[in-house]
Amino acid sequence: MTIKSPIYLVANGDSRSAANQTCWEAQDTLEQALDKVLQSFDHTIQRAHEYDATKQHGFIDSQRMGMQIFANLPSDDVPLIVAEAVWQYSHHVLPGLTTHKGPILTIANWSGQWPGLVGLLNLNGSLTKANVKYSTLWSKDFTDEFFLNKLKEWLETGIIKHDISHARPLEQCKMIVEEDEQIGKQVAEDLLKNKAIMGVFDEGCMGMYNAIVPDELLHKLGIFKERLSQSALFYEMQQTSDEQARVIYGWLKRKGMKFILTDEQNDRTDLTEEQILMQCKMYISAVRLADDFGCDLIGIQYQQGLKDLVPASDLAEGLLNNVDRPPVKDRTNTYELFSDSALPHFNEVDECAGIDALITNRIWKQLGFSPETTLHDVRYGEDYNGIFTWIFEISGAVPPEHLIGGYKGAISVRQPVMYFHKGGGTICGISKPGEVVWSRVYIEDDRLKIDIGRARAVELPKQESDRRWRETTPQWPMMHAQLFGITRDQMMAKHKANHIQVAYAPDAQSAQKAIAVKAACFRRLGVEIIICGTETGLE
Repeated sequence: MTIKSPIYLVANGDSRSAANQTCWEAQDTLEQALDKVLQSFDHTIQRAHEYDATKQHGFIDSQRMGMQIFANLPSDDVPLIVAEAVWQYSHHVLPGLTTHKGPILTIANWSGQWPGLVGLLNLNGSLTKANVKYSTLWSKDFTDEFFLNKLKEWLETGIIKHDISHARPLEQCKMIVEEDEQIGKQVAEDLLKNKAIMGVFDEGCMGMYNAIVPDELLHKLGIFKERLSQSALFYEMQQTSDEQARVIYGWLKRKGMKFILTDEQNDRTDLTEEQILMQCKMYISAVRLADDFGCDLIGIQYQQGLKDLVPASDLAEGLLNNVDRPPVKDRTNTYELFSDSALPHFNEVDECAGIDALITNRIWKQLGFSPETTLHDVRYGEDYNGIFTWIFEISGAVPPEHLIGGYKGAISVRQPVMYFHKGGGTICGISKPGEVVWSRVYIEDDRLKIDIGRARAVELPKQESDRRWRETTPQWPMMHAQLFGITRDQMMAKHKANHIQVAYAPDAQSAQKAIAVKAACFRRLGVEIIICGTETGLE
Protein backbone atom coordinates (compact mmCIF):
# COMPACT_ATOMS: atom_id res chain seq x y z
CA MET A 1 0.00 0.00 0.00
CA THR A 2 1.14 3.56 -0.70
CA ILE A 3 1.52 5.76 2.38
CA LYS A 4 -0.74 8.80 2.44
CA SER A 5 -0.12 11.97 4.44
CA PRO A 6 -0.35 13.07 7.10
CA ILE A 7 1.93 10.54 8.75
CA TYR A 8 1.32 10.58 12.50
CA LEU A 9 4.35 10.64 14.80
CA VAL A 10 4.62 9.54 18.41
CA ALA A 11 7.68 9.98 20.63
CA ASN A 12 7.86 7.58 23.52
CA GLY A 13 10.03 8.34 26.50
CA ASP A 14 11.07 7.42 30.02
CA SER A 15 8.85 7.59 33.07
CA ARG A 16 11.56 9.58 34.88
CA SER A 17 11.01 13.28 34.21
CA ALA A 18 14.69 14.18 34.63
CA ALA A 19 15.67 11.82 31.81
CA ASN A 20 12.92 13.13 29.53
CA GLN A 21 13.86 16.76 30.14
CA THR A 22 17.58 16.16 29.66
CA CYS A 23 17.12 14.19 26.44
CA TRP A 24 14.39 16.32 24.84
CA GLU A 25 16.79 18.45 22.79
CA ALA A 26 18.14 15.37 20.97
CA GLN A 27 14.60 14.18 20.27
CA ASP A 28 13.58 17.58 18.92
CA THR A 29 16.60 17.59 16.60
CA LEU A 30 15.67 14.13 15.31
CA GLU A 31 12.10 15.17 14.61
CA GLN A 32 13.11 18.32 12.75
CA ALA A 33 15.49 16.33 10.52
CA LEU A 34 12.82 13.67 9.90
CA ASP A 35 10.22 16.30 9.04
CA LYS A 36 12.59 17.89 6.54
CA VAL A 37 13.35 14.63 4.72
CA LEU A 38 9.68 13.64 4.55
CA GLN A 39 8.84 17.01 3.06
CA SER A 40 11.37 16.24 0.31
CA PHE A 41 9.22 13.18 -0.49
CA ASP A 42 6.09 15.41 -0.51
CA HIS A 43 4.86 14.02 2.79
CA THR A 44 3.92 15.75 6.01
CA ILE A 45 4.21 14.73 9.66
CA GLN A 46 1.45 15.33 12.17
CA ARG A 47 2.56 14.95 15.78
CA ALA A 48 -0.02 12.89 17.67
CA HIS A 49 0.76 14.70 20.94
CA GLU A 50 2.13 18.15 21.71
CA TYR A 51 5.14 19.40 23.62
CA ASP A 52 4.20 19.90 27.29
CA ALA A 53 5.59 23.21 28.56
CA THR A 54 4.91 22.24 32.16
CA LYS A 55 6.77 18.94 31.91
CA GLN A 56 9.41 20.54 29.66
CA HIS A 57 9.37 17.72 27.14
CA GLY A 58 7.19 16.20 24.44
CA PHE A 59 7.46 12.52 25.31
CA ILE A 60 4.81 9.96 26.18
CA ASP A 61 5.71 9.26 29.79
CA SER A 62 3.11 6.76 30.98
CA GLN A 63 1.02 3.85 29.76
CA ARG A 64 -2.21 5.78 30.36
CA MET A 65 -0.96 8.74 28.33
CA GLY A 66 -0.04 6.39 25.49
CA MET A 67 -3.48 4.80 25.50
CA GLN A 68 -5.18 8.19 25.36
CA ILE A 69 -3.03 9.36 22.46
CA PHE A 70 -3.79 6.28 20.37
CA ALA A 71 -7.48 6.54 21.23
CA ASN A 72 -7.45 10.11 19.88
CA LEU A 73 -5.94 9.26 16.49
CA PRO A 74 -8.42 9.95 13.67
CA SER A 75 -8.49 6.21 12.89
CA ASP A 76 -6.59 3.02 13.70
CA ASP A 77 -5.25 2.65 10.16
CA VAL A 78 -3.32 5.93 9.74
CA PRO A 79 0.40 5.57 8.90
CA LEU A 80 2.45 5.87 12.08
CA ILE A 81 6.08 6.61 12.90
CA VAL A 82 7.50 5.93 16.37
CA ALA A 83 10.63 8.12 16.50
CA GLU A 84 13.20 7.56 19.24
CA ALA A 85 16.38 9.42 20.21
CA VAL A 86 16.19 8.18 23.81
CA TRP A 87 15.68 5.19 26.03
CA GLN A 88 11.95 4.53 26.15
CA TYR A 89 9.53 2.38 28.13
CA SER A 90 7.85 0.20 25.51
CA HIS A 91 4.74 -0.46 27.58
CA HIS A 92 3.74 3.20 27.22
CA VAL A 93 2.89 2.65 23.55
CA LEU A 94 2.48 -1.10 23.27
CA PRO A 95 -1.27 -1.12 24.03
CA GLY A 96 -1.95 1.25 21.14
CA LEU A 97 0.48 -0.43 18.75
CA THR A 98 -1.01 -3.90 19.33
CA THR A 99 -4.38 -2.75 17.96
CA HIS A 100 -3.15 -0.34 15.31
CA LYS A 101 -4.02 -1.55 11.80
CA GLY A 102 -2.05 0.98 9.76
CA PRO A 103 1.61 0.69 8.72
CA ILE A 104 4.08 1.22 11.60
CA LEU A 105 7.65 2.46 11.18
CA THR A 106 10.06 2.63 14.12
CA ILE A 107 12.95 5.07 13.64
CA ALA A 108 16.02 5.99 15.71
CA ASN A 109 18.90 8.38 15.20
CA TRP A 110 22.31 6.70 14.88
CA SER A 111 23.85 8.34 17.92
CA GLY A 112 25.40 7.20 21.17
CA GLN A 113 24.56 10.37 23.08
CA TRP A 114 21.45 8.80 24.64
CA PRO A 115 20.29 5.17 24.40
CA GLY A 116 17.91 5.78 21.48
CA LEU A 117 19.13 2.77 19.52
CA VAL A 118 18.72 0.70 22.68
CA GLY A 119 15.15 1.97 23.00
CA LEU A 120 14.43 1.20 19.35
CA LEU A 121 15.67 -2.39 19.70
CA ASN A 122 13.62 -2.91 22.85
CA LEU A 123 10.49 -1.63 21.14
CA ASN A 124 11.19 -3.83 18.10
CA GLY A 125 11.68 -6.87 20.32
CA SER A 126 8.46 -6.11 22.18
CA LEU A 127 6.50 -5.69 18.94
CA THR A 128 7.97 -8.96 17.65
CA LYS A 129 6.89 -10.80 20.80
CA ALA A 130 3.41 -9.24 20.53
CA ASN A 131 3.09 -10.39 16.87
CA VAL A 132 2.72 -6.80 15.64
CA LYS A 133 3.89 -6.13 12.10
CA TYR A 134 6.26 -3.18 11.78
CA SER A 135 9.16 -1.81 9.75
CA THR A 136 12.28 -0.23 11.23
CA LEU A 137 14.97 2.27 10.21
CA TRP A 138 17.94 4.18 11.63
CA SER A 139 20.21 6.97 10.43
CA LYS A 140 22.83 9.41 11.67
CA ASP A 141 21.40 12.49 9.97
CA PHE A 142 18.60 11.07 7.75
CA THR A 143 20.38 12.01 4.52
CA ASP A 144 22.36 8.82 3.78
CA GLU A 145 21.51 6.66 0.78
CA PHE A 146 20.56 3.61 2.85
CA PHE A 147 18.02 5.54 4.89
CA LEU A 148 16.54 7.44 1.96
CA ASN A 149 16.11 4.31 -0.17
CA LYS A 150 14.49 2.37 2.65
CA LEU A 151 12.23 5.28 3.61
CA LYS A 152 11.15 5.54 -0.02
CA GLU A 153 10.39 1.79 0.04
CA TRP A 154 8.15 2.26 3.08
CA LEU A 155 6.38 5.27 1.61
CA GLU A 156 5.65 3.34 -1.60
CA THR A 157 4.74 -0.06 -0.13
CA GLY A 158 4.17 0.32 3.63
CA ILE A 159 6.83 -2.32 4.29
CA ILE A 160 10.63 -2.36 4.49
CA LYS A 161 12.54 -5.56 3.73
CA HIS A 162 16.07 -5.71 5.09
CA ASP A 163 18.95 -7.99 4.18
CA ILE A 164 19.23 -10.65 6.90
CA SER A 165 21.06 -13.22 4.79
CA HIS A 166 23.64 -13.54 7.56
CA ALA A 167 21.12 -15.51 9.64
CA ARG A 168 20.46 -19.19 8.94
CA PRO A 169 18.37 -21.79 10.78
CA LEU A 170 20.51 -24.49 12.39
CA GLU A 171 18.91 -27.07 10.11
CA GLN A 172 20.55 -25.36 7.13
CA CYS A 173 23.99 -25.37 8.74
CA LYS A 174 26.80 -27.88 9.00
CA MET A 175 26.04 -30.91 11.18
CA ILE A 176 27.26 -30.69 14.77
CA VAL A 177 29.94 -33.29 15.55
CA GLU A 178 28.83 -36.12 17.82
CA GLU A 179 30.99 -35.15 20.79
CA ASP A 180 29.61 -31.62 20.91
CA GLU A 181 26.06 -32.91 20.33
CA GLN A 182 26.33 -35.20 23.33
CA ILE A 183 27.73 -32.52 25.65
CA GLY A 184 24.90 -30.17 24.71
CA LYS A 185 22.29 -32.87 25.16
CA GLN A 186 23.73 -33.80 28.54
CA VAL A 187 23.42 -30.23 29.82
CA ALA A 188 19.87 -29.99 28.47
CA GLU A 189 18.74 -33.32 29.89
CA ASP A 190 20.18 -32.52 33.31
CA LEU A 191 18.18 -29.28 33.29
CA LEU A 192 15.00 -31.07 32.22
CA LYS A 193 15.42 -33.74 34.89
CA ASN A 194 16.59 -31.71 37.88
CA LYS A 195 15.06 -28.40 36.85
CA ALA A 196 16.16 -24.91 37.90
CA ILE A 197 14.66 -22.03 39.84
CA MET A 198 14.78 -18.52 38.41
CA GLY A 199 14.41 -15.98 41.20
CA VAL A 200 12.62 -12.89 39.89
CA PHE A 201 12.67 -9.81 42.13
CA ASP A 202 9.64 -8.11 40.56
CA GLU A 203 8.89 -8.58 36.87
CA GLY A 204 8.74 -6.13 33.99
CA CYS A 205 11.57 -3.65 34.40
CA MET A 206 11.13 -0.33 32.58
CA GLY A 207 8.31 -1.61 30.38
CA MET A 208 10.46 -4.30 28.73
CA TYR A 209 7.64 -6.56 27.56
CA ASN A 210 10.11 -8.52 25.42
CA ALA A 211 12.03 -9.50 28.57
CA ILE A 212 9.13 -11.35 30.21
CA VAL A 213 8.97 -15.05 29.34
CA PRO A 214 5.56 -16.71 29.83
CA ASP A 215 5.71 -19.56 32.33
CA GLU A 216 4.47 -22.13 29.84
CA LEU A 217 7.46 -21.44 27.56
CA LEU A 218 9.91 -21.40 30.45
CA HIS A 219 8.64 -24.68 31.89
CA LYS A 220 9.48 -26.51 28.67
CA LEU A 221 13.14 -25.74 29.43
CA GLY A 222 12.96 -27.12 32.96
CA ILE A 223 13.12 -23.60 34.43
CA PHE A 224 10.53 -22.35 36.93
CA LYS A 225 10.10 -18.86 38.35
CA GLU A 226 10.25 -18.10 42.05
CA ARG A 227 8.48 -14.77 42.18
CA LEU A 228 10.22 -12.71 44.83
CA SER A 229 9.60 -9.15 45.97
CA GLN A 230 12.04 -6.28 46.00
CA SER A 231 10.51 -5.37 49.36
CA ALA A 232 11.92 -8.63 50.73
CA LEU A 233 15.32 -7.66 49.37
CA PHE A 234 15.02 -4.21 50.96
CA TYR A 235 14.00 -5.76 54.29
CA GLU A 236 16.94 -8.16 54.21
CA MET A 237 19.27 -5.22 53.57
CA GLN A 238 17.97 -3.56 56.75
CA GLN A 239 18.89 -6.70 58.70
CA THR A 240 22.45 -6.71 57.35
CA SER A 241 24.99 -4.90 59.52
CA ASP A 242 27.43 -2.20 58.47
CA GLU A 243 30.20 -4.49 59.71
CA GLN A 244 29.22 -7.21 57.22
CA ALA A 245 29.03 -4.63 54.42
CA ARG A 246 32.49 -3.27 55.30
CA VAL A 247 33.94 -6.77 54.96
CA ILE A 248 32.71 -6.86 51.33
CA TYR A 249 33.92 -3.32 50.65
CA GLY A 250 37.34 -4.11 52.12
CA TRP A 251 37.62 -7.30 50.04
CA LEU A 252 36.99 -5.33 46.85
CA LYS A 253 39.57 -2.67 47.72
CA ARG A 254 42.18 -5.31 48.52
CA LYS A 255 41.54 -6.81 45.08
CA GLY A 256 42.50 -3.46 43.58
CA MET A 257 39.06 -2.15 42.61
CA LYS A 258 38.97 1.65 42.60
CA PHE A 259 36.08 3.66 44.01
CA ILE A 260 35.92 7.27 42.80
CA LEU A 261 35.14 9.23 45.96
CA THR A 262 35.49 12.99 46.55
CA ASP A 263 36.80 14.68 49.70
CA GLU A 264 33.50 16.44 50.32
CA GLN A 265 30.92 13.84 49.36
CA ASN A 266 27.56 15.19 48.22
CA ASP A 267 25.04 12.35 48.29
CA ARG A 268 22.97 13.94 45.52
CA THR A 269 25.79 14.15 42.99
CA ASP A 270 28.76 12.08 44.21
CA LEU A 271 29.52 8.48 45.04
CA THR A 272 29.67 8.11 48.82
CA GLU A 273 30.84 5.37 51.16
CA GLU A 274 27.31 5.16 52.55
CA GLN A 275 26.00 4.34 49.05
CA ILE A 276 28.71 1.69 48.55
CA LEU A 277 27.93 0.05 51.88
CA MET A 278 24.23 -0.12 50.98
CA GLN A 279 25.20 -1.79 47.69
CA CYS A 280 27.34 -4.28 49.61
CA LYS A 281 24.33 -5.02 51.81
CA MET A 282 22.26 -5.64 48.71
CA TYR A 283 24.90 -8.08 47.43
CA ILE A 284 24.86 -10.01 50.71
CA SER A 285 21.06 -9.97 50.88
CA ALA A 286 20.62 -11.16 47.29
CA VAL A 287 22.90 -14.15 47.90
CA ARG A 288 21.11 -15.09 51.12
CA LEU A 289 17.65 -14.83 49.61
CA ALA A 290 18.76 -16.87 46.59
CA ASP A 291 19.91 -19.54 49.03
CA ASP A 292 16.66 -19.34 51.02
CA PHE A 293 14.61 -20.17 47.94
CA GLY A 294 17.06 -22.57 46.28
CA CYS A 295 17.52 -20.30 43.27
CA ASP A 296 19.90 -21.23 40.47
CA LEU A 297 19.88 -17.67 39.12
CA ILE A 298 18.27 -14.37 40.07
CA GLY A 299 17.27 -11.07 38.53
CA ILE A 300 16.69 -7.74 40.29
CA GLN A 301 14.43 -5.15 38.68
CA TYR A 302 15.60 -2.05 40.60
CA GLN A 303 13.90 0.31 38.11
CA GLN A 304 11.13 0.93 39.20
CA GLY A 305 10.70 0.34 42.94
CA LEU A 306 14.08 0.12 44.63
CA LYS A 307 15.31 3.24 42.81
CA ASP A 308 13.46 5.41 45.34
CA LEU A 309 14.81 3.53 48.35
CA VAL A 310 18.43 2.50 47.85
CA PRO A 311 21.45 3.03 45.58
CA ALA A 312 21.75 1.18 42.28
CA SER A 313 21.80 -2.62 42.17
CA ASP A 314 24.60 -2.75 39.59
CA LEU A 315 27.55 -3.31 41.91
CA ALA A 316 25.85 -6.37 43.38
CA GLU A 317 24.83 -7.64 39.94
CA GLY A 318 28.32 -7.50 38.47
CA LEU A 319 29.80 -9.29 41.46
CA LEU A 320 27.20 -12.05 41.37
CA ASN A 321 28.22 -12.97 37.81
CA ASN A 322 31.88 -13.37 38.81
CA VAL A 323 33.36 -16.65 40.09
CA ASP A 324 35.97 -14.76 42.14
CA ARG A 325 33.77 -12.61 44.33
CA PRO A 326 33.49 -11.61 48.00
CA PRO A 327 32.41 -14.61 50.12
CA VAL A 328 28.94 -14.43 51.64
CA LYS A 329 28.08 -16.58 54.64
CA ASP A 330 24.69 -17.61 55.96
CA ARG A 331 22.98 -15.49 58.62
CA THR A 332 24.64 -17.48 61.42
CA ASN A 333 28.07 -16.95 59.85
CA THR A 334 28.57 -20.74 59.72
CA TYR A 335 29.10 -21.61 56.06
CA GLU A 336 29.70 -19.90 52.74
CA LEU A 337 26.88 -19.69 50.22
CA PHE A 338 27.44 -20.60 46.56
CA SER A 339 31.17 -20.93 47.25
CA ASP A 340 33.68 -20.78 44.38
CA SER A 341 30.99 -20.10 41.79
CA ALA A 342 29.09 -17.34 40.10
CA LEU A 343 25.43 -16.91 40.95
CA PRO A 344 24.10 -16.00 37.49
CA HIS A 345 22.23 -12.71 37.55
CA PHE A 346 20.12 -11.24 34.74
CA ASN A 347 20.12 -7.44 34.81
CA GLU A 348 16.81 -5.59 34.68
CA VAL A 349 15.04 -8.94 35.22
CA ASP A 350 15.47 -9.73 31.51
CA GLU A 351 14.28 -13.32 31.70
CA CYS A 352 15.43 -14.07 28.15
CA ALA A 353 18.94 -13.09 29.25
CA GLY A 354 18.43 -15.20 32.38
CA ILE A 355 17.75 -18.34 30.33
CA ASP A 356 20.86 -17.65 28.30
CA ALA A 357 23.03 -16.87 31.33
CA LEU A 358 22.07 -20.08 33.14
CA ILE A 359 22.67 -22.34 30.15
CA THR A 360 25.87 -20.53 29.13
CA ASN A 361 27.19 -20.85 32.68
CA ARG A 362 26.55 -24.61 32.71
CA ILE A 363 27.97 -25.24 29.25
CA TRP A 364 31.09 -23.16 29.85
CA LYS A 365 31.75 -25.03 33.13
CA GLN A 366 31.25 -28.35 31.35
CA LEU A 367 33.81 -27.28 28.75
CA GLY A 368 36.26 -26.04 31.37
CA PHE A 369 35.97 -22.38 30.33
CA SER A 370 35.63 -19.38 32.65
CA PRO A 371 31.82 -19.18 32.96
CA GLU A 372 31.42 -15.45 33.56
CA THR A 373 28.71 -14.09 31.30
CA THR A 374 26.78 -10.85 31.13
CA LEU A 375 24.31 -8.97 29.04
CA HIS A 376 25.13 -5.63 27.43
CA ASP A 377 23.08 -2.97 25.72
CA VAL A 378 23.59 -2.77 21.96
CA ARG A 379 24.40 0.90 22.41
CA TYR A 380 26.17 2.29 19.33
CA GLY A 381 29.02 1.69 16.89
CA GLU A 382 31.36 3.21 14.32
CA ASP A 383 34.05 2.10 11.92
CA TYR A 384 37.55 1.82 13.33
CA ASN A 385 40.34 1.33 10.79
CA GLY A 386 37.75 0.16 8.28
CA ILE A 387 36.08 -2.39 10.60
CA PHE A 388 32.70 -1.67 12.16
CA THR A 389 33.23 -1.83 15.91
CA TRP A 390 30.21 -1.95 18.18
CA ILE A 391 29.94 -0.37 21.59
CA PHE A 392 28.27 -2.89 23.86
CA GLU A 393 27.58 -0.95 27.06
CA ILE A 394 25.35 -2.14 29.87
CA SER A 395 24.04 0.50 32.24
CA GLY A 396 26.12 -0.25 35.27
CA ALA A 397 28.24 -3.35 35.74
CA VAL A 398 29.86 -6.44 34.27
CA PRO A 399 31.72 -9.27 35.99
CA PRO A 400 35.25 -7.97 36.71
CA GLU A 401 36.68 -11.05 34.97
CA HIS A 402 35.53 -9.51 31.70
CA LEU A 403 37.60 -6.35 32.18
CA ILE A 404 41.17 -5.57 31.23
CA GLY A 405 43.05 -6.07 34.49
CA GLY A 406 40.15 -7.80 36.25
CA TYR A 407 39.40 -6.14 39.58
CA LYS A 408 42.43 -3.87 39.15
CA GLY A 409 40.88 -2.57 35.95
CA ALA A 410 37.46 -2.08 37.55
CA ILE A 411 36.42 1.45 38.51
CA SER A 412 33.31 2.29 40.49
CA VAL A 413 31.80 5.64 39.51
CA ARG A 414 28.54 7.22 40.65
CA GLN A 415 25.60 6.38 38.44
CA PRO A 416 24.16 9.30 36.39
CA VAL A 417 21.83 11.43 38.49
CA MET A 418 19.02 11.60 35.92
CA TYR A 419 18.60 7.81 35.97
CA PHE A 420 19.71 7.01 39.53
CA HIS A 421 18.89 9.76 42.00
CA LYS A 422 19.93 7.54 44.93
CA GLY A 423 23.36 7.09 43.41
CA GLY A 424 25.47 3.98 43.80
CA GLY A 425 28.66 2.84 42.14
CA THR A 426 29.11 1.02 38.85
CA ILE A 427 31.68 -1.60 37.85
CA CYS A 428 33.17 0.28 34.93
CA GLY A 429 36.09 -0.54 32.66
CA ILE A 430 37.00 -1.78 29.19
CA SER A 431 36.32 -5.39 28.29
CA LYS A 432 39.48 -7.37 27.64
CA PRO A 433 40.39 -8.41 24.08
CA GLY A 434 39.46 -11.97 23.18
CA GLU A 435 37.15 -14.38 21.45
CA VAL A 436 33.48 -13.93 22.31
CA VAL A 437 30.33 -15.96 21.76
CA TRP A 438 27.30 -13.69 21.58
CA SER A 439 23.66 -14.70 21.69
CA ARG A 440 20.12 -13.57 22.34
CA VAL A 441 17.07 -15.54 23.42
CA TYR A 442 13.81 -13.93 22.30
CA ILE A 443 10.15 -14.68 21.63
CA GLU A 444 8.78 -14.69 18.09
CA ASP A 445 5.70 -16.45 16.71
CA ASP A 446 4.80 -17.35 20.30
CA ARG A 447 7.86 -19.54 20.76
CA LEU A 448 11.40 -19.21 22.05
CA LYS A 449 14.24 -18.67 19.61
CA ILE A 450 17.93 -17.91 19.97
CA ASP A 451 20.39 -16.11 17.70
CA ILE A 452 24.02 -17.21 18.18
CA GLY A 453 27.19 -15.83 16.62
CA ARG A 454 30.83 -14.99 17.12
CA ALA A 455 32.59 -11.73 17.84
CA ARG A 456 36.01 -10.51 18.79
CA ALA A 457 36.43 -8.05 21.63
CA VAL A 458 39.27 -5.72 20.68
CA GLU A 459 41.38 -3.25 22.60
CA LEU A 460 41.38 0.22 21.05
CA PRO A 461 43.82 3.02 21.83
CA LYS A 462 42.98 4.83 25.05
CA GLN A 463 42.22 8.02 23.16
CA GLU A 464 39.63 6.21 21.01
CA SER A 465 38.07 4.42 23.99
CA ASP A 466 37.79 7.71 25.86
CA ARG A 467 36.18 9.32 22.81
CA ARG A 468 33.63 6.50 22.59
CA TRP A 469 32.86 6.86 26.28
CA ARG A 470 32.28 10.60 25.78
CA GLU A 471 29.96 9.74 22.89
CA THR A 472 27.93 7.47 25.20
CA THR A 473 27.98 7.12 29.01
CA PRO A 474 31.44 7.16 30.62
CA GLN A 475 30.17 5.71 33.91
CA TRP A 476 29.26 2.40 32.26
CA PRO A 477 31.44 -0.57 31.21
CA MET A 478 32.16 -0.93 27.52
CA MET A 479 33.09 -3.74 25.14
CA HIS A 480 34.56 -2.94 21.73
CA ALA A 481 33.04 -5.76 19.69
CA GLN A 482 33.60 -6.72 16.06
CA LEU A 483 31.01 -9.21 14.82
CA PHE A 484 32.05 -11.83 12.28
CA GLY A 485 30.20 -11.69 8.96
CA ILE A 486 27.46 -9.28 10.05
CA THR A 487 27.11 -5.69 8.91
CA ARG A 488 25.76 -2.89 11.06
CA ASP A 489 22.47 -2.82 9.19
CA GLN A 490 22.03 -6.60 9.22
CA MET A 491 22.47 -6.64 12.99
CA MET A 492 19.99 -3.83 13.52
CA ALA A 493 17.45 -5.45 11.21
CA LYS A 494 17.63 -8.91 12.77
CA HIS A 495 18.31 -8.36 16.47
CA LYS A 496 15.12 -8.56 18.55
CA ALA A 497 16.25 -6.97 21.80
CA ASN A 498 18.10 -4.10 23.40
CA HIS A 499 20.31 -6.65 25.16
CA ILE A 500 22.96 -9.05 23.88
CA GLN A 501 24.56 -11.85 25.93
CA VAL A 502 28.34 -12.32 25.79
CA ALA A 503 30.82 -14.87 27.14
CA TYR A 504 34.52 -15.32 26.45
CA ALA A 505 36.14 -18.45 25.00
CA PRO A 506 39.86 -19.27 25.31
CA ASP A 507 40.46 -19.11 21.54
CA ALA A 508 38.70 -19.22 18.16
CA GLN A 509 38.47 -23.01 18.05
CA SER A 510 37.02 -23.09 21.56
CA ALA A 511 34.46 -20.45 20.59
CA GLN A 512 33.31 -22.62 17.69
CA LYS A 513 33.03 -25.63 19.98
CA ALA A 514 31.01 -23.60 22.50
CA ILE A 515 28.62 -22.48 19.76
CA ALA A 516 28.10 -26.07 18.62
CA VAL A 517 27.46 -27.33 22.17
CA LYS A 518 25.16 -24.43 22.93
CA ALA A 519 23.19 -25.02 19.73
CA ALA A 520 22.86 -28.73 20.55
CA CYS A 521 21.66 -27.90 24.07
CA PHE A 522 19.01 -25.45 22.94
CA ARG A 523 17.86 -27.79 20.17
CA ARG A 524 17.32 -30.55 22.76
CA LEU A 525 15.28 -28.04 24.79
CA GLY A 526 13.05 -27.36 21.78
CA VAL A 527 14.28 -23.83 21.09
CA GLU A 528 14.64 -22.69 17.47
CA ILE A 529 18.30 -21.82 16.75
CA ILE A 530 19.50 -19.20 14.26
CA ILE A 531 23.22 -19.19 13.47
CA CYS A 532 24.39 -15.67 12.60
CA GLY A 533 27.41 -14.50 10.64
CA THR A 534 30.61 -16.33 9.80
CA GLU A 535 33.44 -18.12 11.64
CA THR A 536 30.93 -20.09 13.72
CA GLY A 537 32.20 -23.48 12.58
CA LEU A 538 28.67 -24.37 11.49
CA GLU A 539 28.25 -22.29 8.34
